[in-house]
Amino acid sequence: MSAGPAAPSPGQKGPLAELLARRIAANGPITLAEYMADALGHPEHGYYRSRDPLGAAGDFTTAPEISQMFGEMIGLWAAIAWQQMGSPDPVRLVELGPGRGTLMADFLRAAKGAAGFLPAIDLHLVETSRPLRERQRRALLPSGIEARWHEDIGSVPDGPMLLVANEFFDALPIRQLQRLPDGWHERLVDRSEGQAEFRVVVSPGRSTGSALLHPRVRDTAPIGAIAEICPAGLGIMDAIGRRLASQSGAALIIDYGAAQSAPGDSFQAVKAHRFHDPLADPGAADLTAHVDFEALSTAARQAGAVPHGPIPQGAFLTGLGIEARAEMLRKAGASDVDTSLRRLLDAAEMGNLFKVLALTAPAAPTPAGFEA
Repeated sequence: MSAGPAAPSPGQKGPLAELLARRIAANGPITLAEYMADALGHPEHGYYRSRDPLGAAGDFTTAPEISQMFGEMIGLWAAIAWQQMGSPDPVRLVELGPGRGTLMADFLRAAKGAAGFLPAIDLHLVETSRPLRERQRRALLPSGIEARWHEDIGSVPDGPMLLVANEFFDALPIRQLQRLPDGWHERLVDRSEGQAEFRVVVSPGRSTGSALLHPRVRDTAPIGAIAEICPAGLGIMDAIGRRLASQSGAALIIDYGAAQSAPGDSFQAVKAHRFHDPLADPGAADLTAHVDFEALSTAARQAGAVPHGPIPQGAFLTGLGIEARAEMLRKAGASDVDTSLRRLLDAAEMGNLFKVLALTAPAAPTPAGFEA
C-alpha cells in the first residue's frame, strides 16, 4: 500500500463514530484494537464490509493490481511447493484476504503449467466483505475453479494446505503500549465530553500486554517508547503453524513491515491514496500497521511449523524469475512492464519495505526463493 501526503481531518461525523462515542461514554476508553476492529470490520459500518477499496477509484493499490507478474510468481512458487509436498490430491489452496481476486486469477493461470496441479486444487477464500466476494467470484470464472468462502481459517476443511496471504496481516487490529517509568501502559482511544475528536490516552495502570512484547523491546526500549502487538495475527499464525505441522503444507506471507521486532508507532490510515488521520471518521478509511515478522515467525515456530525468511519482496520475486517473465511480456507487446517491474522490485518502491515469509511443515524441503 502506498499513499501521498496526509489528507485534512474531517472530524468524526459518521454513524460508526457515534456508536464508538456512546460506547466510550458508557464504559470508558477502548483499546486501539477494539477501535480498529470496528472501523474495519463492523457488520454494518466497517470499512471492509461495505466497499471495494482497491484501485484508482478506491483508497490504495496492492501488488497484484500493479502487474499480473506478481500473482504468476506466487502461482509458480505454490506449484513447486505442491510438488515438494508429494503432489497431494486434493490440496486445500487457501488465500487470506483475496482482494478483488486478481492475485488468485493470475495464480491459477500460471498453475496450468504444472502437470496435475490445477485439478488437485480445492480453493478456499477467507473474506468477510460481501462486495469483494462477488468481485472474486467474477475474477475466477475464466479459471473454471470454484471457490468456497469463509469468515476465518478455522472452517477450512482438513488436509494438506497451501496458503497465501498478501497484505492481510497489516489490517489486523493492533494494540499499542507505551513505556512509562513504572512499566508498560496501554494506549487507549477516548473522547472527552463536549469534544468532537477522538484522542489517544494512556491507561493509568500497567498493561499485561507487555508479556507479548519481544524481550529485546520490553526490556531495552527507552522511556516514552511506543510498541505494538497484534494478538489476532499471532493467533492466526498459531493456527497455520499447527495445521502445517500436523497435516503438511506450506504458507507464504507477504506484507510490509520489519524483519525484527522493534519499538515504533506505525498505526496509519489511507483514504483516496493519501495518508489520513486514523482517528477521523472511523469506517471511512483503511487502517493498517506494520507487520512484526519476527513475532509472526516465533508464533509459527512455537506451533510446530518451520519459518523461512523473511526476505525482501524484491529478492524473492527476482529469485523466482520475474525478470525472465517480464521479458516474455515485453516480447508479447505488453505495456508498462518496466514500470510495473520497478514498483515491485525497486528498493525505493515495494522491493525492501515489503517482506516475504514462508512456513513449511517440519522436515519439508526449503521452499523456492529461500534457498540462499
